[in-house]
Amino acid sequence: MRNIALVTAFVISSTVPTSAQKAQIEAINTQWIELFNKGDFSGIALLYSTDATALPPGSAMVHGRAAIEAMWKSMAEQVVDPKLTTVDVKPLGPSAAREIGTFVLKTKGPTPQELTGKYVVVWEKAGNDWKLTTDIWNEGK
Repeated sequence: MRNIALVTAFVISSTVPTSAQKAQIEAINTQWIELFNKGDFSGIALLYSTDATALPPGSAMVHGRAAIEAMWKSMAEQVVDPKLTTVDVKPLGPSAAREIGTFVLKTKGPTPQELTGKYVVVWEKAGNDWKLTTDIWNEGK
């Protein structure tokens, strides 16, 4: 009976951080979308770690907050209305996590198109805040 209680306690304690991390990450994703829609790309950059790397499709890697801010500003000239859906968050220890998700957005122009894709983000905890440290995405399912 004691072994069952220990196993149950372990399972519960190991799932709580995962759900807490997922909720925190989803809240930051909501904030990211709000900042993007407002055109606040410096605010978006602050959601990334100082040494973050973005790996946009078909482009060179982008390093650091200033370059990531410029990248998102440039992308906003081409796309609107991003939506993110977190599919899975896996803890990588107490101060790191890996998120897998999907996105939907619309292109700008005379014949807007809806684009869908997937992404992976590695998150690091800096103090009490989760920061995107590696961000990669591409089109397709």
